[in-house]
Amino acid sequence: MTAAILIITTLGIVMGTMLGVAARYLAVEGNPLVVEIEELLPGSQCGQCGYPGCTPAAEAVANGEAPVTLCPPGGKALVESLAEKLGVSVDLSEVDEKHPMIAFVHENFCIGCTKCFKRCPTDAILGGPKQIHAVFSDACTGCEKCVDVCPTECIELRVIKPTLQTWYWPEPSKAA
Repeated sequence: MTAAILIITTLGIVMGTMLGVAARYLAVEGNPLVVEIEELLPGSQCGQCGYPGCTPAAEAVANGEAPVTLCPPGGKALVESLAEKLGVSVDLSEVDEKHPMIAFVHENFCIGCTKCFKRCPTDAILGGPKQIHAVFSDACTGCEKCVDVCPTECIELRVIKPTLQTWYWPEPSKAA
């Protein structure tokens, strides 16, 4: 019994070491530009850009398959950063500046159809069949997917009000 335990332990250590060495020497390095672009993106994985997450969106921008204006939650600041990083010019007049929003369920109209939380990419909507739903505000990214499928129109997006933890002192306007 002891011999079997020692043999399996030794095999585990040897194979684990071999896998660690192989992972280090056989690692495939990706495009560093994709990593830099992904760090600029908000990372909410909301899918508003048409891609399933921020990593595929960063790859598309780096390869020139998508415009730098693809991320609605990022706003003008993100578009300016991406344009500067890629060295392209962009017209900022077509970019809408959106404030951070979260979904809110009006309990009086919710019928518990479960269509909203099936569409939520972050599982921010809580509830069950034929029960009133609620939104877990810390997980909501404001992607509007739940608003589109609600048959009773009981879900609306509300602007996140600043709190002591989220408020920041705005930068002074630049003197012309």
